[in-house]
Amino acid sequence: MREYLLVFIVAAATTYLLTVVSREIALRTGAVAKVRDRDVHAVPIPYLGGLAMLGGLVAAYAVARQLPFLSTSGPLVFRDAGVVLIAGALICAVGVLDDLFELDALTKLGGQVLAAGFLIAFGIQYVFFTGSDGTQFPLQPAQGALLTGFVVVATVNAVNFVDGLDGLAAGIVGIGASAIFVYCYQLANINDLTLATTGALLSAALAGACAGFLPHNFHQARLFMGDSGSMLIGLVLSASAITLTGQFSADQISEGAAGSQASLVPTLLPLLLPVSILIVPMLDLVLAVVRRTRAGRSPFAPDKQHLHHRLLEIGHSHRRAVLIMYLWATLMAFGTVLVSLYSGESWAWVAVGAMAVVTVGATFLLPKLHHPDQLPPAVPAPDEGPL
Repeated sequence: MREYLLVFIVAAATTYLLTVVSREIALRTGAVAKVRDRDVHAVPIPYLGGLAMLGGLVAAYAVARQLPFLSTSGPLVFRDAGVVLIAGALICAVGVLDDLFELDALTKLGGQVLAAGFLIAFGIQYVFFTGSDGTQFPLQPAQGALLTGFVVVATVNAVNFVDGLDGLAAGIVGIGASAIFVYCYQLANINDLTLATTGALLSAALAGACAGFLPHNFHQARLFMGDSGSMLIGLVLSASAITLTGQFSADQISEGAAGSQASLVPTLLPLLLPVSILIVPMLDLVLAVVRRTRAGRSPFAPDKQHLHHRLLEIGHSHRRAVLIMYLWATLMAFGTVLVSLYSGESWAWVAVGAMAVVTVGATFLLPKLHHPDQLPPAVPAPDEGPL
C-alpha cells in the first residue's frame, strides 16, 4: 500500500508542477478556450492540461519500476501498463490537435478507435467473465476485441462529455480511479493473491494525476484539460478495469479469508465498473443524442441542457453543482465496489443506502435551504467539446 501511495503522490506532484508548463505552451500556441455565450469564464482560458496529466502518469510509472515490491511483481504488470500509457499518449496527441485546430467529430472518433485498437493489438482486452460460483465464461478474441473497443470509446466520450464545469471531469475520474484501486487491491488481498496488478498501478497513478490537476482546474479554473486530458483519462480509466480479466483467472478467485465471497460479482463487473462510475455522464450522453436528433440537429451539436446545466437551473452554485456530481460519482463507484466485494455483508448495503440518502438530499434540498422563496437565474456552463 505504501508503494501505491508513493505512486499517487508522484503522479499528483508531477501533474501539479507540469500544469505551469502546459499553460505556457497553450498560450504560445493559441490553444485557448475563447469566451462564448454559453460559457461561465469571463476571460480566455488555456487548454492542454492533458499534457501535464500525461507527464504525471509517465513519472508515476517510471518511479513504480524502481520500487522494491512493484519492481519484482513480474513483467506483465509493467508491460500492460506501458501499453496503456502509449495508447494514452496517442489519444492525448489527437486531443492536442483538436485543442489547436478543432477537429471534426469523425476525425476525433477515428483517433479514439485507433487508440482502442492499439490496446487490443497488444492484448489489453476482455478475456473472460467469472460468475459468483467460480464458473468461467470465456470470450472469443473477436468478441473480446469488439467489447473492449466499445467500452473504451464510450468511456472516452463520456468523460469528454461531462467536462462542462470547472473541475468536474478530473474530480469524477479521480473518484472512479480510487474506486477501481480499492477493488483491485481488495480483490487480491481477500483472495491471498499478489497485490501488484496493472489495474491497481494505473488507477493509483490516474487518481494522483487528477488530484494534481484539480488545484489549477477547480472554479475559477486557470487551465482546462481540453480534449487532450479528457480523452486521456477516459482511456486510462477504462483500461484499468479491463486489465482485471487478464490477470485474475477463475480458479484464483475463491472464498475470501474473511468468509465473504470475493469473486468477480456481478458476473460482468469488469465491464460494468467503468460504466457504473460514469453512468451519470453516459446517461447524459444518450439523452443528448436523443434530444438533438429529435430536434433535427446533429447529435454532436453542443447545447445547454446537460445535467450540470440543470443543476445550475434549480439553484445550485457552480461549485456546489460540481460537488453534487462528485457525490453521484462516489455513490455509483464505491457502491458498486462495496456490493461486489462484500455481497453477503449487510453493512455494505447500509453504507450504499446512506450514500444515496446524502446524495439525494444534497441534490434537491440544498437549493431550497439557500433560496427558499426564489431560485437564482441559471448561469450557462462551459461545454469544451462537441461530445
